[in-house]
Amino acid sequence: MHNRILIVAETEGFLIKGLETKLKGIGLESRYSAPKMRDLQDKCTDTDLVFIFTDENVGLYPESLVYIKDCCVENEEQVVIIGAEAEYEIIRGFIPDAYLHRFFKRPLDMEALLNDIEEYMEESSQYARKKSILIVDDDVSYMTMITNWLKDKYRMSMANSGMQAITWLAKNKPDLILLDYEMPITSGPQVLEMIKSDPATADIPVMFLTGKDDKESIMRVLSLKPVGYQLKTVERTQLRDNIANFFTSQDIRK
Repeated sequence: MHNRILIVAETEGFLIKGLETKLKGIGLESRYSAPKMRDLQDKCTDTDLVFIFTDENVGLYPESLVYIKDCCVENEEQVVIIGAEAEYEIIRGFIPDAYLHRFFKRPLDMEALLNDIEEYMEESSQYARKKSILIVDDDVSYMTMITNWLKDKYRMSMANSGMQAITWLAKNKPDLILLDYEMPITSGPQVLEMIKSDPATADIPVMFLTGKDDKESIMRVLSLKPVGYQLKTVERTQLRDNIANFFTSQDIRK
């Protein structure tokens, strides 16, 4: 958590400056950006929330809206929209609902916004203290099921290919990786080799979660020292228990 908010609006007028003062009063840092790429590229990282103040020109900056969406995906950020309903619908064409935290109509109810943000930041702080898990599997339906099994207790992220996982790991460091064995292009063992060969990721624990149960497959990866080898036939309770026991053993060693 950075306790930092990016405010995107055409101009940094009276309302924006008043909001910045109010946010500072509840312990939050804010910074302003025009809805233009050259401004956003310097300010869209290390942010917890993005406020977008819309007007009739909101559709004139499609590249900027796509960039904000990409930042949300990469950095797990959320967006608050302040404007008219028609402008909000335009935003929804660029930024998926999963990354849209709230919509506030104009004229802005400042007290309602601040109360909502304080609550959001408190919940986010609690969420940030949870252990994080990255699932890597080309079967999106299976990943989604496992995420639903674990998301009440852990921060969950998904990658549907080995290379997507490596790209994600360049900016993030989970507490555990659940890795499929058989995937197209880059297999699970190859992904684990890449993780172990990079000093920045070599110490991240990796547990296989796979349908491969033959002795040859298991022996192939033992030298890479995964922290576990779990079959996909595992039931929900057993998987949760296995992961909880792993984290407990890690905490005991520290």
